[in-house]
Amino acid sequence: MRVIAGAAKGRLLKAVPGKNTRPTTDKVKEAIFSMIGPFFDGGIALDLFAGTGGLGIEAWSRGAERAIFIDQEKNSIDIIRHNTQAAGMGQEAEIYRNDAERALKLLEKRGIAFRLVFLDPPYRIITADKLMTYMADHDMLEDGAIIVVEHDAAHSYEEQWNGFFQTKKNKYGDTAVTIYRYEPNEAQNGGLIDADE
Repeated sequence: MRVIAGAAKGRLLKAVPGKNTRPTTDKVKEAIFSMIGPFFDGGIALDLFAGTGGLGIEAWSRGAERAIFIDQEKNSIDIIRHNTQAAGMGQEAEIYRNDAERALKLLEKRGIAFRLVFLDPPYRIITADKLMTYMADHDMLEDGAIIVVEHDAAHSYEEQWNGFFQTKKNKYGDTAVTIYRYEPNEAQNGGLIDADE
């Protein structure tokens, strides 16, 4: 694995040893950032089931101001620390060992609003929509925030709800990537966001 583009382009990233973590392949990562970027002008990224930290690191490399990485596995936290250092992130990386729901509650108290959110939980977990709803209900998302959900290709999430509008969905083997934009005002008007806006 490597950083594909931006300030840390070409930096090599370590994978988490063992079979419990399924890192996003470079091919899928490149496809994701082609769909949502490819580059950014600031904002804070949240990598909630961070694994190796590859998605949050890529977002920072491509212009996000900083990234917060959450994972509940010690092995993953050790690898994220290594990878953020290898990428040269320094103070722009915050790394915490916690489960997703508890982490969101703690981040909510800090009043942080995210511009980019990556949700790549283990495939048995199909609650990305509940986590997104929690973030919306607690003002943790900027208007226009982008949420990237990686999940089992056999599972589908709703196209829109609670201010979230699906803009793209692609399958890569047994992996699906579904991308949402958060537009709470559009939800009130009943409008649908065009994917190419």
